[in-house]
Amino acid sequence: MSRQQYSLKPWNTFGIDAYANRITVADSIEVLCRCWQQSVHQKEPVLLLGKGSNVLFLQDFDGQVLINRIKGVSISETTDAWLIHAGAGENWHQLVEITLSKGLAGLENLALIPGCVGSAPIQNIGAYGVELEQVCEYVDIVSLDDGVCQRLSAAECQFGYRDSVFKHRYREGYAIVAVGLKLTKSWRPVLSYGDLINFDPQVVTPQQIFDAVCHMRRSKLPDPDITGNAGSFFKNPLVSAAVAAELQTRYPDIPQYQQAGGEVKLAAGWLIERCSLKGFCLGGAAVHEKQALVLINKGTASGQDIVDLARTVRQRVAERFNVWLEPEVRFIASRGETDAVEAIA
Repeated sequence: MSRQQYSLKPWNTFGIDAYANRITVADSIEVLCRCWQQSVHQKEPVLLLGKGSNVLFLQDFDGQVLINRIKGVSISETTDAWLIHAGAGENWHQLVEITLSKGLAGLENLALIPGCVGSAPIQNIGAYGVELEQVCEYVDIVSLDDGVCQRLSAAECQFGYRDSVFKHRYREGYAIVAVGLKLTKSWRPVLSYGDLINFDPQVVTPQQIFDAVCHMRRSKLPDPDITGNAGSFFKNPLVSAAVAAELQTRYPDIPQYQQAGGEVKLAAGWLIERCSLKGFCLGGAAVHEKQALVLINKGTASGQDIVDLARTVRQRVAERFNVWLEPEVRFIASRGETDAVEAIA
């Protein structure tokens, strides 16, 4: 098979040097649907990307990659809330900055999360005690086969931990084109994680939280423009209360976060770090020396290098804690997404 000619390296934050048959930047629903339908007609695989901040290319892609760049931000208000409508191709962090510059609070804990607005509902992005589902009012999607648009309420999005309906029912043949956010005017700071616990909730401002979150992320996480990575590689595992209690007996300092459904969330980064894996290298890949939850491309890593490293990390954690980590990152093979857990099992 001849080598594809269009490099995907600028389109994935891991910086994996994979190639595609075609790359198309779509700035409208019409272009998005037309290009999708062309690929379907030609019986070639097609992949939708935003910023490529949550994907790992395992191989060259034997089809067309569609880059969603549908833009536009509008803001309106009711008596008790600000309503934001943002195109899927908008940069998420820039949207957070826009809202703060206009005096709208509620997104500050989600600062510096890489990626586009359209990717946020798929993963139900979250950080420092806030998840997208807490501020999402609706998500607009389009059926790529016929161009029919529909609006899903937050309830219809079926948000879960790093999960949503967009990973299941609307996984194939649909694209997110816009997201609606609702920021209440009766703002209350969320100060439950990291350095945020040091703030006084009575006087802290949204800008102070934003600045602190940016500082924490920049001090721990590598800049993908400099060091290839996809942020948190593994999900924080959810375990039963019984398993959590047993682990706490063995490791009194283990971080644990009680969940509404009775399960307990563990810190994947802590588990990896306790296996002495910070800085561990395999091929062209490594565990980041400051944040063990991040796997990095040292410059020449292939997708397989990252897979091999992830497999080793997962096995080491399981051997010590009997907890099996699952990737948060999507794995992309030559004809589309493949099961990430199976790939590293």
